[in-house]
Formats: sequence, C-alpha cells, structure tokens
Amino acid sequence: MIEIHDLHKSFGRKKVLNGINLEIETGETLVIIGRSGCGKSVLVKHIVGLLSPDSGYVKVKGEVVDNMNKSELYNLRRKFGFLFQGSALFDSMTVEENIALPLIESNNGYSYPEIEKQVAEKLEMVGMSGVQQLKPAELSGGMKKRVALARALITEPDYIFYDEPTTGLDPIMSDSIDDLIKELTEKLNSTSIVVTHDMYSVKNVADKVAMIHEGKIHFDGSPGELINSDDPIIKEFIKRTE
Repeated sequence: MIEIHDLHKSFGRKKVLNGINLEIETGETLVIIGRSGCGKSVLVKHIVGLLSPDSGYVKVKGEVVDNMNKSELYNLRRKFGFLFQGSALFDSMTVEENIALPLIESNNGYSYPEIEKQVAEKLEMVGMSGVQQLKPAELSGGMKKRVALARALITEPDYIFYDEPTTGLDPIMSDSIDDLIKELTEKLNSTSIVVTHDMYSVKNVADKVAMIHEGKIHFDGSPGELINSDDPIIKEFIKRTE
C-alpha cells in the first residue's frame, strides 16, 4: 500500500502540491488525472524518492520514503517499473538490449542465457515475441510502447507507473494498450498507477480515479462517480479531454 499524507511541495514561489492526501491499495489500478502542470509528475517523483516534500510524507509498505538512505531508496526503486510517455528506448540498442539493460545495470549476476530467457518471457507477455534483434526505428508507435512495457516488467516490479500510455496512438492501438494494462495488472497482481488525459482509458482501466486540482486531490472515487459528477471543475475537464 502507498500512503500519501498532507504532501506539500513548492518550487520557488510556485506551490505545486498543496496538501495531497491519497491512498493506493495493493493490486488496484489508480488513474491520476488533472490539467497540464497540476503536479501529477511531481507527485510520482515523490513516491519514488526523486523529490523530497517540503512537508508531509509518502509511505510505501509502511516505510517513509523521505527517511530512507541511499541504499534503501535504490531497493525501493527496484520495486517500480516505468512506462515513459515517449517509450524512452535507446535507438542504438536492439530490443533485447533495451529490455535487458535494467537487469545488467542492477548487477544481479544473471548469465547471458538467463537474461535472454527473461527478455523472451517479457516480450511474450506483451505480445511481441520474436523482435529481439530489431532496433526501435523499425517499430511502430504501439510496438515501441509494448517493448518499453516489457522493459518495465523485466525486474518483476510490485508497482508499475504508466505515463500517458496511449498518447500518440490510434484508437485501435490505444484499446490494445488499455487491454494489456488490465491483463498484466490481473496476471501479475501488480499495483498500477496511470497518468493520463485519455478519458476512454480512465473508463477502461481504472479501479479508482484521483483528480489533482490546485495542488490538492479534488476527486477520489470510481470512474462512474467521476463521469456522473455534477462538479463544474470535473465537467469542464472531461469536456476538454474527450
């Protein structure tokens, strides 16, 4: 479980987080929404200890992230997988090399055959078997997302962050990525945190939705409650993103 309590963060005179309170239950898919610049990415960076709060705290499995030393932070971050908005694949590397990189950098002592096997398993999991020797330039946008997701899964994380997973994809490919998120969450019993502006994805994948507005959690509830809300701020956001 991830617990965020009264989290505040400012950059100079700009207050970004103004008392965030949120709980993310183990095994659920939380979708975070809000206007650009509202603090979604800043919140995520606090969860993994890349930023320290001005006040308040984040707890992961009962441990306060900001109290962790360097070694403890490293071990915490290994529990998280990230699917970046632009996939963030290294163009000079093959698909196999991209996916294997977290295992190699973590110095886990895997042999090359063991790494090959794990890469193949993760590619099969995301429906991309047999592309190990291709370069990112040879992949479509949707294929890149799937390869990047395989890389996020290679360390077998407890938590997976998805940053705008359907941005730039056509509706059919967006549907397939949404379906993959649901399938993996169920199969791996992972906790998923999705940052998106795509209201269809919100309806399709979320167990719970949190909306950030003016540095606070403005809404915390089910997708149905969000869509049926009469709150003018929520209605305006949905209107602008549909």
